[in-house]
Amino acid sequence: MGTRACNRLGDDPAYRLLCVEAGEVGRQRLRERGLMPVEADAAVQEADVVLLAVPDKLIGPIASEVVPQMKSGAMVICLDPAAPHAGRLPHRDDLSYFVTHPAHPPIFNDETDSEARRDFFGSGLAKQAIVSAILQGTDADYARGEAISKKMFGPILRSHRVTVEQMAILEPALSETLAATCLSVVREGMDIAVERGVPPEAARDFLMGHLGIEIAILFNEIDWKFSAGAQQAIEDAKRRLFRDDWRGVFSPGELKASVEAITAPQ
Repeated sequence: MGTRACNRLGDDPAYRLLCVEAGEVGRQRLRERGLMPVEADAAVQEADVVLLAVPDKLIGPIASEVVPQMKSGAMVICLDPAAPHAGRLPHRDDLSYFVTHPAHPPIFNDETDSEARRDFFGSGLAKQAIVSAILQGTDADYARGEAISKKMFGPILRSHRVTVEQMAILEPALSETLAATCLSVVREGMDIAVERGVPPEAARDFLMGHLGIEIAILFNEIDWKFSAGAQQAIEDAKRRLFRDDWRGVFSPGELKASVEAITAPQ
């Protein structure tokens, strides 16, 4: 994410980029890309916006060092809602806190370029939506943060304003705790099919095709329905695969516990 921010913001004359890396390996990588690393204290004290492109578990420790040095009226941008929702950011009334995250290019899209269709992450070729929130600040602060987010993650399909708690519901609860977990089990299931003798190429082709049509049905991309047999298999399998209380991952208590675990310093 730090590399992406450098690539997109560094080319824009509206922004002057001060790149900070803690270790010599990271500083050398910056030099190899033609970027001169800046000492953290000097960068933080000068910056109008501090972008924390670091792992979740480092947000708290780094913010505790960085935030007290920031000038009044500056903004902190986090690229994930976990640390802000877990309360890992130091309190300062004279700063604004903005949180943003890309939705990544959608499965169903209108991209015509072959490379854009393969831009799954959203590396600047395919359009993607973004979600953003202002944890602390004004509407003007939100607009400033959104402009930077659009520059980093463009081309932009849609820009959604949500609360930090709503963003945490989207990630980790919806996209990681639920969706990534279920899909990892689907992948394990494909591997089991191969172990039981199905040719790997046949298993993958069959699953990829069915995932496409099943997602299209479930998310109303087409006006179709599952067959009676498929619907029966789904209802029977839910009782076999899921606990009755699985929806609890979206409850405020479990969500808070999840983000706290994700962001707890090691």
